[in-house]
Amino acid sequence: MSGLINTVVICAVAVLVIARQFSARRIDTDRRWWIVPVVLAFMALRGPGVIDPHHEVEASLLLGTELLIGLAVGAGWGWTTRIWTEPDGAVWSRSTKVAGVIWVAGICLRLGLFGIGVLLGVHQDSSALLLGLAATLLVRSGLVAWRARSLRPAAHERGPAYERGPAYGDGVAWAWRKERV
Repeated sequence: MSGLINTVVICAVAVLVIARQFSARRIDTDRRWWIVPVVLAFMALRGPGVIDPHHEVEASLLLGTELLIGLAVGAGWGWTTRIWTEPDGAVWSRSTKVAGVIWVAGICLRLGLFGIGVLLGVHQDSSALLLGLAATLLVRSGLVAWRARSLRPAAHERGPAYERGPAYGDGVAWAWRKERV
């Protein structure tokens, strides 16, 4: 039953996160951006199925590779997210097409990793995938929050004549239409 719950949670979180990130969203840098990844990691580590006891070395290598893929996808996604400030000082973000390509590449790498595990005869639980997703979200959220804080001046630096700050992608003609918020 735990594997089924993990699979449902993985699919739900992936759909929710992907759908939310490809639309313009206001960033609140003061919120606790790390809570969802910590909950996902807790769910992944709560059971004994993360490492196959019959193939500990191989399972550990696969888990380590899964975490590295998760960290790389999160970093790529975080750095390719477009961040900008509005005239009122609000910071907004939206994932780019490149971020979508990074997601697809990460999924392909994870499928390849699963295939390697099957060839090695390693029992793979969904906990490793859940842990990799937690790493992805933690790195991506942390990078976006850090980048957003660098765009938003401190309250004492803002005055009535606050100007729009620099944004990643300034000067680039964007092909998509402006979204309503």
